[in-house]
Amino acid sequence: MTEDEIETLPPWLGRTETKDDVLTPGLIDKFRATLGPHLWQGAGDVPLGIHWCLTLDAVPGTSLSEDGHPSKGGFLPPVPLPARMWAGSDITHIAPLAVGETITRRSTIAEITPKQGRSGALVFVNVDHEYSSGNRLCIRERQTIVYRGITLSQPVKRRRVAPDPNTLRSSLTPDPVLLFRYSALTFNAHRIHYDHVYATEAEAYPGLVVHGPLQATLLLNLAAVALQDPPHRFSFRGLAPLTLPCELQLHCQEGDSAGTVWGQDQTGLRSSSADYSAM
Repeated sequence: MTEDEIETLPPWLGRTETKDDVLTPGLIDKFRATLGPHLWQGAGDVPLGIHWCLTLDAVPGTSLSEDGHPSKGGFLPPVPLPARMWAGSDITHIAPLAVGETITRRSTIAEITPKQGRSGALVFVNVDHEYSSGNRLCIRERQTIVYRGITLSQPVKRRRVAPDPNTLRSSLTPDPVLLFRYSALTFNAHRIHYDHVYATEAEAYPGLVVHGPLQATLLLNLAAVALQDPPHRFSFRGLAPLTLPCELQLHCQEGDSAGTVWGQDQTGLRSSSADYSAM
């Protein structure tokens, strides 16, 4: 990525976007059908993590890039790197969303940070989101998106690590059907989640990739189980790609009002982690 290309990005700083949606019972039913056994049952009518299924970019197929993402240069800056990933989010829960109300998401490009990583150029884009239900501000989120080049993954020998019985809370075996259904819930056409040939040949993953927001939703609900309340603060980070076939083990190390949750595969490789706390 050249200096001239980097200089095209700052005009996107401060750009805003507002989208509306309605939180319908039908969406909640589909969300529960997809993730039900792993959702906190104390959430009431609106399960935690469903905000990632609302106010989505409904662009026509002709406006998608080869990877399935919307073409660059709209709301998000036209970063000249081929691969894009959701790297994490810092979330503050303020008030619950309500069924049947209009949900408004106001988004702002807060930061654009080019860096040089071990595998090449990286660009981190921080986007601030505010979700309102009716006239109430309900969720604040700072989302981090990372753009990078595509490099062939080098096989790494990893010792199988036995799960810690003191932190392991549950596990699941993601499959292509789960990934397809979550892509449908989030209107996410990124081909790494459903197109095995594209994922392995074009983006050099060893298999289909488990969504970052899907893992975040599972960990968010596990944190709520630990607190017996929605966490006020939830800071999620993607650590490594989780690809099929795999077992996703969900762990929790909790204190009185704060703790850490993480996901790892059957070899002990952590794919995601989050710190959480009560009010």
